[in-house]
Formats: sequence, structure tokens, C-alpha cells
Amino acid sequence: MTAVVATGTQDRGAARPVSRWGTTRTVLRLHRAALLVWGAAVLGLTGWLVWLTEVTADEARAQQEACDRATQDWCDLTVGTAGYSEPVGWICLLTAHAFLAVAAFAGGALIGRELENGTVHLAWTQGVSPARWLTAKLAVPALGVTLGATVLVLVFRWAWGPNRDLIGTEWWEGDVFVTRGPVMIAYVLCALAVGALTALLLRRALPALGVSVAVTWPLGSVLARHRDSLWPTVTRTSGSGEVAEPRRAWLLENGALVHGRPAPDVTYWQCEGTPAALQRCLDDLGVTGYYATYHPESHFWPLQLVEAGIVLAVAALATAAAFRVLRQRTA
Repeated sequence: MTAVVATGTQDRGAARPVSRWGTTRTVLRLHRAALLVWGAAVLGLTGWLVWLTEVTADEARAQQEACDRATQDWCDLTVGTAGYSEPVGWICLLTAHAFLAVAAFAGGALIGRELENGTVHLAWTQGVSPARWLTAKLAVPALGVTLGATVLVLVFRWAWGPNRDLIGTEWWEGDVFVTRGPVMIAYVLCALAVGALTALLLRRALPALGVSVAVTWPLGSVLARHRDSLWPTVTRTSGSGEVAEPRRAWLLENGALVHGRPAPDVTYWQCEGTPAALQRCLDDLGVTGYYATYHPESHFWPLQLVEAGIVLAVAALATAAAFRVLRQRTA
């Protein structure tokens, strides 16, 4: 009786590390290379951006000021482009589309390969439930990509703000918008969840990799196309002349008011001549005023939070669906 009790105690003690930390250690060991590559990419892009901001930006600005003093207008098109704004543009592009690499990793290496090789059943027969296995598979990479994406966002915001005159991009432009806020983090988490769901459905690494990327890419494209409609716009009107939108505003539409209604296709700018002739032309077109519809720069955070909320909702649905598929496959 004593031997039986001792053996049971030893078994419980041996099982405890597996249930609490064993799966996490296994995930870290299996995907150590991928996590190291991700960390190296984050450090590389961060270091590159810091160098460009602390060293290259000052050099580019000094060259541009020298060109301005020499009244060489062509310098505005060349100085700073090759040395600063172009590399920053590449960093922004890579950072904004990092979620595609996360989707490929989740669909292929993280989940799909284990399902295809059948090695996942070994974990399930060693006291690790399927739900706990999937939780660890998602939680460990989620922590890594969240930390990395947060670092990239913070460093890019630090670099972009004081040097936007050299970069030549605005806050609302696609890659810049994504890289400067929580939308970036939401996309990588969503890509992770979609990749896991795709792998559980297809159970093969290479097809899951391709489908994961093919699904997450349109999500980003659709939201980018409709980003301007995620928050109410501002419309200003004038009865005496064209409306000038605020500095740094995201201009969406402007034009003439015809009988009080926006008519962006009316070619009022073709009216010319004397003031009387100009007025007759405008009267013939029915122009009664002018308008401009835009997002001021203060709408950056509302737009960010709404889009991030949508993407995180998709991530939550994909995660719930992944657990449901796993439960059905292992029932």
C-alpha cells in the first residue's frame, strides 16, 4: 500500500511540470529558430531606423538647407530621398506587412507541420489536452509578436514625427498609418489566429501557409480601402470661394455645391474671364457654393482604434473557431 501511494505521488509530481510548463517549453524549443528570426528582424529594423534618425536625418537636412540657400530647386527632389526617406519607406513597408509573415508561420510551421507529421498526437498522449496544446501554441507566439510589433510601432513613431518633412508622407497614408498605431499589433495577432485556424482545417503545412496569407492579405486591403469611412468625416462649406482644408488633413472630396448639394464632378474651374462672365458661368452650372470633406489629423486615433477593434474581433472569431474545430476533430 505504501509503495502504491508513493508511486502515485511521484506520478503526480512528474505530471505537474508537464501540465504547467512542459507545453510552453516544448513550443519554445520547437519554434526557437522562428522566434529568434523574428527577434533579429525587430532588432535589425529598429537599429536601422535609429541610425537613420540619429545620423542620416541630420545629414539630409543639412544638405537640404544648403540647397535652399543656393536656391537650387532640384535639390528638393533628390536630397534626403535616397539617403533617408527611401530607407525609411522600406522599413515602413516591411513593418506594415509583417502580419503576412506571421500568417505564413502560423499556418505552416506553428500548427500545420505538426498536424501533417502526426507529432501532435504524441503530445496529446503525454497528458497534454488538445485545448492546452493549442493554447500554448497560440499564447507563446502571440506574446512574442506583440512585444516585437509594439517595439517597432514605438520606434517608428519616435522617428517619423520630427522628420516627416524629410520623409514626405502623411499620417493617413497606408503603410504609415498601420505602422504608427495599435492597428499593427492587431494585424499580427489576427494573422496568428487565422493561420492557426487554416492549419487546423487543412491539416497540411504548405497549403495552410498559402491559404493563410491569401486570407489575411484581403483583410488588410479591404480595411485600407474603406478606412476613411470608419469614423465620421468633417465637411466645411463656403458660399464665396473654395474651401481650404486644415493643414495635415486627409482630404477625401471637394468641389462645388450645385443648388446646395455636393457635386464633385461639376467643372466649375473652367469658368473664367471677367468677374461678370465668371459669375454667369457659375450660375449656368448652378453653383451656389463650395465644400470640402476631410479627416483632420485629430481623427488619427479614432480611426486607429476602430480599425484595431475590427481586426481584433476577427482574431477573436478565428481563435474561437480554431478551438471549436480542434474540439470536433479530437472528440
